Amino acid sequence: MSALTRYDPIDQMFPDFFRRFALPMRLAEETPGEIRIDVTEKEKSYEVRAEIPGAKKEDIRVKVEGNFVSISAEVRKDKEEKSAGRVVLKETYYGSASRGFSLAHEIDAKAVVAKLEDGVLKLTLPKREGSSSKIIEIQ
Repeated sequence: MSALTRYDPIDQMFPDFFRRFALPMRLAEETPGEIRIDVTEKEKSYEVRAEIPGAKKEDIRVKVEGNFVSISAEVRKDKEEKSAGRVVLKETYYGSASRGFSLAHEIDAKAVVAKLEDGVLKLTLPKREGSSSKIIEIQ
């Protein structure tokens, strides 16, 4: 038996062209991007853990409308390396990140608690009394 090989004419003509100009993988990790979240449902509330590295407390906005939660932040990171008094390398980025998600229950917006610790936003989102979700049977 012989193995099948995919033929790509561009790759055959320029085998190293795109690899030569590829950006290092660590660049993607150091730019503002997605807000990563973990959501845990408890009996009377939801617990949200959102990673927002580089954001300050005053630059984060949390908005709750019914069962929809949105988190946005302005993120800034400065890194400067000096050699004998002159700047040799300076890497700076500034940007915004946002994330929105829906939950199964409406949230009591007046009782939401938000804390920021070491670049991690922790939200306690109490479920609104009287709101419930219902599973609809398909006929």
